[in-house]
Amino acid sequence: MTDPIADMLTRIRNAIAAKHSRVDIPASRLKLEIARILKEEGYINNFVVKGESLKRTIRIFLRYDARGTSSITHLERVSRPGRRVYVGSGAIPKVLGGYGVNIVSTSKGLMSGKAARRENVGGELLAQIY
Repeated sequence: MTDPIADMLTRIRNAIAAKHSRVDIPASRLKLEIARILKEEGYINNFVVKGESLKRTIRIFLRYDARGTSSITHLERVSRPGRRVYVGSGAIPKVLGGYGVNIVSTSKGLMSGKAARRENVGGELLAQIY
């Protein structure tokens, strides 16, 4: 697999399309940080790490409202292995006028676009969620 982040986002998109309550993803530190940001921003209910050392998986519990509509309507990978997208702290775009979230990989770790603007750091724009 050449792009594990795109694989994670695709698994989440597919689980939402099939109305699943949870989805399992092979674990890595980067994917754990993405799941942490999704939980902090209110796009998923929770996540837990299952298994030991090499066979770890992240179980993400998806969030739906009373009508069965997912809180995630759009999940897109921005920077890809074939086309990296880097932004400065002042050039981090607002997603959907501030309603959505960017995930930015900075020198201070993975953070949302709002947090990166607040910390005045730029980096690689990984994904957009709304």
